[in-house]
Amino acid sequence: MTHYVTLLTRVDCHACERAVVDVSRICGELNVRWSVSDVDSDRSLRAEYGDRVPVILVDGEEHGYWEVEEERLRAALTG
Repeated sequence: MTHYVTLLTRVDCHACERAVVDVSRICGELNVRWSVSDVDSDRSLRAEYGDRVPVILVDGEEHGYWEVEEERLRAALTG
């Protein structure tokens, strides 16, 4: 199965900046496509996820928030 990761972030969020580095590295190593979306650019995203950024979505489903749990993310992307 081919997975897709979306990372929801916001401007001036240091945890988000760390998450971008981690997700970029992990997805790069596993050859998984991914993207970053600014949670504040969409009212519904901000309402749903705005207090928990960064948020990681795997195949459109919430996988985690606040930090990247590397082993857990790798397992989701390889299983």
